[in-house]
Amino acid sequence: MTGKTRTDTASRLVKASPGAVYNAFADPAVLSRWLPPKGMRATIERFEPHPGGSYRMVLTYDDPSGAPGKATADSDIVEGRFVALDPGERIVWEVGFVSDDPALAGTMTMTWRFKEVRDGTEVTILCENVPAGIGKADHDAGLRSTLENLARLIENA
Repeated sequence: MTGKTRTDTASRLVKASPGAVYNAFADPAVLSRWLPPKGMRATIERFEPHPGGSYRMVLTYDDPSGAPGKATADSDIVEGRFVALDPGERIVWEVGFVSDDPALAGTMTMTWRFKEVRDGTEVTILCENVPAGIGKADHDAGLRSTLENLARLIENA
C-alpha cells in the first residue's frame, strides 16, 4: 500500500441491553462461541481482559481448502491487547496476525461500541488499519457473520 490505511465497519441491532452485550465479551468460553465468523471455530489460549492485558486466539477453518490460514494451512492466530474496556459502552482491542506474509503485518485496532436504542443495543465494530492482506469483501462478510452470531447467542439465551 502507498501509506493509505483501510477502515472497515459493520453494525447490527442486538435485542438486549448494552450491559448484556458487553458481558458476552467477559467470558472466553462464551466469546469463543460467537466471535468466529461462519466457517471457523475459536480456541482462546490466553485472555487477560483489562487495559494492557493480552489475549491469544486460534481461529481454525472448518474447510481450509477454500481459504488457507494466515498462520498455518488451516488456522489464523491472533495476538491481541486490550486497550480500553468501558462496561456497557465500548471495548477497544489492538490485533496482530501471526504470519510471515508482509501483507498481514501491522496492528489493526478494533473498536466495539454499544449504543442503547429503542429495541436493544446497536453494536458497531470499527476496524482501523486493516492489513492489506485481508480482502475487504471477506472481512465485511466476516464482521457481519460475527455480529449475527452475537445476536443469535444473546437473543436466544
